[in-house]
Amino acid sequence: MSELTQFDGMRMKIASPEKIRSWSHGEVKKPETINYRTLKPEKDGLFCEKIFGPTKDYECSCGKYKRIRYKGVVCEKCGVEVTKSKVRRERMGHIELAAPVSHIWYFKGIPSKMGLLLDMSPRILEKILYFASYVVINPGESGLSVKQEISETEYQETIENNPDDQEFRAAMGAEAVRELLSNIDLEKEYEILMKELEDSTGQKKVRISRRLEVVDAFMTSGNRPEWMILDVLPVMPPELRPMVQLEGGRFATSDLNDLYRRVINRNNRLKRLLDIGAPEIIVRNEKRMLQEAVDALIDNGRRGRAVTGASNRNMKSLSDLLKGKSGRFRQNLLGKRVDYSGRSVIVVGPDLKFNQCGLPQEMALELFKPFIMNKVVDRGMAHNLKSAKKMVEKKDPRVYDVLEEVIKDHPVLLNRAPTLHRLGIQSFEPVLVEGKAIKLHPLACNAFNADFDGDQMAIHLPLSNEAQIEARLLMMSTNNILGLKDGKPITTPSQDMVLGAYYLTTIKEGAKGEGMVFNSTNEMKKALLTGDVEYQTRVSVRVRKNSEDVGKIVESSVGRFIYNEGIPQDLGYVNRKDDPYSLEINQVADSGVLKDIVDRCFRRHGNIKTAEVLDYIKQTGYKYSTLSGLTVSMADVNIPKEKWNIIADADNEVDKYEKLYRRGLITDDERYEKVIDIWRETTDKVTEALLTDLRDDNNIKIFADSGARGSTNQIRQLGGMRGLMSQADGKTIEIPVKANFREGLSVQEYFISSHGSRKGLTDTALRTADSGYLTRRMVDISQDVIVTEDDCHTDGYVEAYEFKDGNELVENLYTRIVGRTSFEDIKDSDGELLCSKDQLIDEDTAEKIVAAGVKKVKLRSVLECKAEHGVCAKCYGRNLATGKPVNIGEAVGIIAAQSIGEPGTQLTMRTFHSGGIAGVGITSGLPRVEELFEARKPKGLAYIAENSGTVTLIQNEKKTDVEIESEDGYVQKYNIPFGSRLLVHDGDVVKKGDQLTEGSLDPHDVLAVLGKVGVQNYITKEVQKVYRIQGVEIDDRHIEVIARQMLKKVKIDESGDTEFLPGSLQERREVNAINEKLIEEGKRPAEYTQELLGITKASLATDSWLSAASFQETTRVLTDASIKGKVDDLMGLKENIIIGKLIPAGTGMKRYNDVEIDYETKELEDAQIAMNIEAIEEAENEEQMQK
Repeated sequence: MSELTQFDGMRMKIASPEKIRSWSHGEVKKPETINYRTLKPEKDGLFCEKIFGPTKDYECSCGKYKRIRYKGVVCEKCGVEVTKSKVRRERMGHIELAAPVSHIWYFKGIPSKMGLLLDMSPRILEKILYFASYVVINPGESGLSVKQEISETEYQETIENNPDDQEFRAAMGAEAVRELLSNIDLEKEYEILMKELEDSTGQKKVRISRRLEVVDAFMTSGNRPEWMILDVLPVMPPELRPMVQLEGGRFATSDLNDLYRRVINRNNRLKRLLDIGAPEIIVRNEKRMLQEAVDALIDNGRRGRAVTGASNRNMKSLSDLLKGKSGRFRQNLLGKRVDYSGRSVIVVGPDLKFNQCGLPQEMALELFKPFIMNKVVDRGMAHNLKSAKKMVEKKDPRVYDVLEEVIKDHPVLLNRAPTLHRLGIQSFEPVLVEGKAIKLHPLACNAFNADFDGDQMAIHLPLSNEAQIEARLLMMSTNNILGLKDGKPITTPSQDMVLGAYYLTTIKEGAKGEGMVFNSTNEMKKALLTGDVEYQTRVSVRVRKNSEDVGKIVESSVGRFIYNEGIPQDLGYVNRKDDPYSLEINQVADSGVLKDIVDRCFRRHGNIKTAEVLDYIKQTGYKYSTLSGLTVSMADVNIPKEKWNIIADADNEVDKYEKLYRRGLITDDERYEKVIDIWRETTDKVTEALLTDLRDDNNIKIFADSGARGSTNQIRQLGGMRGLMSQADGKTIEIPVKANFREGLSVQEYFISSHGSRKGLTDTALRTADSGYLTRRMVDISQDVIVTEDDCHTDGYVEAYEFKDGNELVENLYTRIVGRTSFEDIKDSDGELLCSKDQLIDEDTAEKIVAAGVKKVKLRSVLECKAEHGVCAKCYGRNLATGKPVNIGEAVGIIAAQSIGEPGTQLTMRTFHSGGIAGVGITSGLPRVEELFEARKPKGLAYIAENSGTVTLIQNEKKTDVEIESEDGYVQKYNIPFGSRLLVHDGDVVKKGDQLTEGSLDPHDVLAVLGKVGVQNYITKEVQKVYRIQGVEIDDRHIEVIARQMLKKVKIDESGDTEFLPGSLQERREVNAINEKLIEEGKRPAEYTQELLGITKASLATDSWLSAASFQETTRVLTDASIKGKVDDLMGLKENIIIGKLIPAGTGMKRYNDVEIDYETKELEDAQIAMNIEAIEEAENEEQMQK
C-alpha cells in the first residue's frame, strides 16, 4: 500500500492566506491562456509553464533542456523546471487580490456562518459586502454602536457633525467585515453566550445555541474568523481545467478558465485604479465587481444572476464540480470506470452448469489479452511482447489454444444494471462460446432480475490472486442460492422447468399400463420405451437400498420414479426411520414444491449439492416440458355457456338500484358502492363457471396450476370477463368490461381499459426512480453498520410477538424469531427448557416455541447492541444468505438497505381514499415506506392514548371528544376533528400507546409515549404491513437496522459537567459512555431527549463529513466541516471508497489484513503480468510517438 493511503483520518479546515501561498508555485498575473499561434502557454497566464510545470515530459518551454538527464534543472532562460508533465495536475498557483473579498459559502449558507459569528442579519451583511451600506467599526463619540449599519448620507452627516472625532471609523466591503471578524474575542463571546443561554427561552434560545455552536467551532478547530475573507485566491492546477483543440482549430475550454479570467481582469483593473488614485466611487464599484467575480468562481448562481457562457448556459463553478450526480464525489470517487471489462447482450444457456457462463471468444481474447501474451512468450511462440501482441490482434489460430488454458480456473464477474442488491454481481467460470452474446444460466436470472428480451450485462475480470479467491469463495453463483431479504432460495426453478416437473409428476387415472408391477426401475424404463406404459401411469416398482436387499414394492407413477432419481432421498418429506423405501417426492411437483425442495436441500446438504440438484431440476424440466408438447391455443379458452345469463341478472340488479336512486331513496354514493359490489360478485361467478368448465388436462389450466405461467386472474380475462377497471386516480369505473379477450373488446370497453393501463406504465416509471432514491438514502444512513465483534454482552432486549393489524395477521411469531438470538432461557408452561440464553433460534427450535404456546419471546436486537462501532454478531443473529451465524465483517447495514429497497420497485404508488372520509387519504405502498423512514407526520394522522385508562366519549354538535381517565384519577382530553373515525367505544379500557382513531400514527408521538422500543416496533410493523400486502417477505432485522440508525442521536437538554452544547445533537452511545464516567467521578451527567431522525436528516448528521458531502447538500456539509475542523475517522464504507482504501468490511477489515504469512517461494506470475501490462503500455506509447 502506498504511503499516501497510510493515514487514520482526514481533517477539513479553512485555509489561511499563508497556507494558500504555501501551496502555490507562483502568482498568476495575466488572464491569457495559450498563444494561439505557437499553441504554447503564455507566461504568467493561467497555463504558465513556469508556475505549473512543463507541458511535455522533461522539456522546458524554450527547448534548451530536453530529456530525462536534466531532471530537476530550472531553465535560466524561461524559468521552467525540467520534470514530468504530470505535475501540471498537482501544482497550484495563486492570485494576490487587490482588495479582500468574502467567501460566498461562509456568508451565504443557511444559516450564514459569518452572520451568526457577528450577530448580524445576512441581509445587512450583504449590503455591507456589496458596498451598499457602511458598518461602524469604532463609534468614537458619534453615539452609534459597533456593527451598526449606516447609509452613505448618515456616514457623511456623522463626519460633519463630529469634525474633531479622530476615533470614529466606518467602512464598507469585505475589508470592513474582516476587521470586525478579527476584533472578535472568541473566549469572551463564548462566556457571554453561555450566560445568555441560561436565561433565555424559545426562539432566542435557538438563535443563541446556533451562535454558540459557531463560536465553539472556531475556538476548538484553531480556525481564525477573518480567514473567511480572502486576501489571496488559490488557482487550480491547469490539467484539472484543461483547454483542448477541436478539429476546426477552435478551442474547447473548461468554464473555470473563463471564471478565473474574469477575476484576474477585474483584479488587474482594480490594481490600476488604486495606483492612479481613482475616485472612491469608481474604486468601490470595481471592488464590488471583483467580489461578484470571486463569488461566481466559487459558487455561480448562489447570489444574483448566474454568469452565463456563450450559449446562455450557466457556467460550472468550483461548487458545481463537487455537487450532484455528475459532481466529483458521485461521478469519480464513489464509482469509476474500470479496465478489463466489457458488455454484451445476454442469451439463455440451458446447457451450462450452475456455476458457468458463456463468454464470447472475441470478448475473451480482448479481456485476457495480457495473460495470453504472457503465455505466448512463455511457450516461445513469440520472441517478445510486441510480436505476441500482433499475434493476438491478428487472431492467429494458435492463440485460441492458449486462451482455453488461460481462462481455465479464472472466474469472471457478471453484473446487470440496475444492481439493486448484492446478487446483481456474481462470479462464474467462463466457457468459450461462438457468437457475440454472453450466455447466462437460466436459474441465475432471478437474482439478476434478467430476461432474454435484449437485456445487456457487463463482464469484469478479477485480476489479483486475492480478487480471484474472493470471486470464487464469496461471489460464485453456487454460494448465492439464498436471497438476502428473507433467507429463502432465490434460485428457484420457473416456467419450462416447472412445467416439465409438473408434467412428469402428475398421475393420469386410467392411463395405459395402469397397475403394472416391475422388478426394478430399469425394467420400468424399458416398458416406457416399448410404449407399454406412459409417464403418468400409476405403477408399482420394487425398490432396493442395496444389491442384497429384497426391498419393498412401492406404488407411484412412472414419471415420479424417474424424477426422484436426481433428488436426495432425505429431505424430510418421508420419515426414513419408519419408511426407508418410499419416494421422497411422491406428490405433484408445482413451483411451490420445487422451491421447498431447494430450500430443504440447502439446509440439509449445503450449496454444492443444492447446485447439482438445481441443475438436475433444470435439465429434467427442460427435457420433459419439450417432450410433453404442452402449448396454448385459442381452443383452450372455453367461454362458459352461462356467462351471459349471469351478466343479464347483474344488469337487472344494477337497474334496480338506479331506480331507487332516481326516486331519491338512496344517495349517489350508496348506489355507486352497490353497483361496484354487484359487478365484483358477477365477475367472481363468471370466473367460477369458467374454472369449473376447464378440464384437468386443459393446457392453460396446467400452465396456471403448475405455477409455470399465468394465473386465475389472467384466465378470467381470456375466457370469462375482464370486469371492473380503475381510473387514473384509483377510483373504480362503475361500467364493467363484459367481454373477454377471446371475444374481443368493444371500442368503449377498450377505452375504459386504457385508463388503468396508462396509469400502470406511468406508475412503473415513477416508482423505479422513487425506489432507487429511497435505497440510496437507506444505504447512506446504514453504510457504517458492520458486524465488528462477537458479543457485546448487552442487557437490553426486544420482545417479539405476532404482529396483527386489527384481526388480520401481519407476521406470525415463528417468522419473527427464527434466525435470532434468544435473550434469556425460554421455557414452556411445565418449565421445560426450549431454548437457552444466547442460543441461535433455528427452524426446529422456533417450531417448538410456537407449539409450546409461548406468546412473547425476548430477543437480542441491533437496537440494544452495545458494540463500540457497528453491531455484534449475537445481537444480529443469523446471516440470511448462508443460514449460519453472521461473520465478523459482514456489512449488515448495506444488506438491510438493499433488502428493503430491492422489492421497493414492486410496491404500488397509490394513495387509497377510505370510503366516506372526504380528502383524507391513507398513504400506502412505496410512499408509505418513505413516510415512515423519513419520520414524517403522516397523512390522515391518528390520535394516540398517552396514558392507560377508561374511555369516555363526549358527543358535541359536530364532533366527538374522547376523555381517558387513568387509575390515579388523571383525565386526559382529546379533541377529535370532525370526520375522523373512532376506534374506541364508551367504557373501553385502553393501554398507553393504543390508537384512538383511524389513520396512521406520527412516529414522533409514538416515541414520546412508548419510547425507543415502542417506535421501533411501530416502524417495523408498519413497513412489514406494506410489503406483506404485496406478498413480499422481508426479515424484521433489516428494518430494525434502519430504525436503529434513525434513533442514534439524542438532543442535549442540560450539559451538566460535559462539554456538550445544550440543544446540540450527539450520539447516544457516546453521551452514555461520558455520563457513566462522570457519575463515577461524582460529577453531573448530561441530560438528553431521544431524537428520531428521518433517513435524509440522519445521513447528513453522520460523523463522517466525507460520507455526508457525497450524499446531499455538498457545499453546506463542507462549509460546516471546515469551520468545525472536523476529522473523519474513516469508519464507514463510503469514506474509504472515496479515498481509495479497502473498505473496513468483509476481507477488507484490519483483522483479516494484518496477517503475516511465512512463505519460502512466492509465485512470480502476478509480478510478471504486472510487468507485462507496463511493457504493453510502453510499447503502445512508442507506437503513438512513431506515428
